[in-house]
Amino acid sequence: MESMLTTNQAARRLGVKPATVYSYVSRKLLTSKKVNRQSMFDVAEVEALAQRTGARGAVAAVTDRIRTRISLLEKDRLHYRGRSVPGLASTKRFEDVAHWLWTGIDSEGVQFPEGQEIWMALPESATLTDRIRVAVVLASAGDPLRFDLDRAITTAMSLIADVVESLPMLGRPAGTDIADRLWARLSPEPPRTDLLNAALILLADHDLAISTMAARVAASAHAHPYAVVSAGLGAMEGQRHGAAATIAHRFLTQAAADPMGAVAEHLRAGQPIPGFGHRIYQSRDPRADHFLALLRDHGDLVADKVIATQPKTFPNMDLALAQFGLTFSMPPTAGEAIFSIARIAGWIAHAMEEYKEPGLRFRTMGVYTGDRP
Repeated sequence: MESMLTTNQAARRLGVKPATVYSYVSRKLLTSKKVNRQSMFDVAEVEALAQRTGARGAVAAVTDRIRTRISLLEKDRLHYRGRSVPGLASTKRFEDVAHWLWTGIDSEGVQFPEGQEIWMALPESATLTDRIRVAVVLASAGDPLRFDLDRAITTAMSLIADVVESLPMLGRPAGTDIADRLWARLSPEPPRTDLLNAALILLADHDLAISTMAARVAASAHAHPYAVVSAGLGAMEGQRHGAAATIAHRFLTQAAADPMGAVAEHLRAGQPIPGFGHRIYQSRDPRADHFLALLRDHGDLVADKVIATQPKTFPNMDLALAQFGLTFSMPPTAGEAIFSIARIAGWIAHAMEEYKEPGLRFRTMGVYTGDRP
């Protein structure tokens, strides 16, 4: 029967034991129907009960297995292994923070390799993130030791360097740090690599974001680090994840001439204003607050004019990245590229945790709602 669940399926969705499902029936919270002598439950009715009880069901059964020592996201604050992320962004290099995420060892002066120039023939329509995804695949194909999971840190350092090297050069790097190398590929303006370094640190990890979940699922199958990063990049491509920074950049470009008009046009079309609110944070995005404060030292921000029109919500890191790109004449997809490169550090940290867990531990059962034989 279509749109019906078995007792076990209903129990998984509600996050309870099968016996509890029958107690819901006796309390008239659910209606049981006999189909071929088997108790069945209407999907809509089970879903409505799940919403009322706050049940997390099968998703909780997966995510509750993940114990991590990498990021703490609590009370609108973000920490990496117990350290304030805005604090790290003010005092550390991206390389040293990446090493901290991977090892928990406080280091100074960690150096990433030079990186291999990866030739790729892509159409003119290819974005920076398209190049990043292709670069990861090509770097993987060129590494015969990619299945040695014990080399994850070495692989990650080389991969980040290779990915940066794959982007078109706009100028001469001012130094050898990742922020120096990346700036020369994103902006034609005089380097402000302190800002780019801060952005990379602020974006390096964010608990179990959807792309991190994808990366951990790949790692649970003992996929090599390149494949883990490819899984994360696949989820990152979504409009509601990494691509949100590009959408916010295009909005700010439009708003630069007439902020109020751009906001009014979006509201008239029934569209949300890009770069505001967050699924996890309640009243502020600490990353955006920190980064926008840094950007205000470089002149008036279009973002501030838009923020003034949105008193009931708060700016997120997508808006801050968009303003960064706008301020320093970066291409629309620069924020997405910065996000992707930074998050490689976090994905590898989570993969290293996952490699120590039982393999394939996220295999779960679907809740079948189609026709039954």
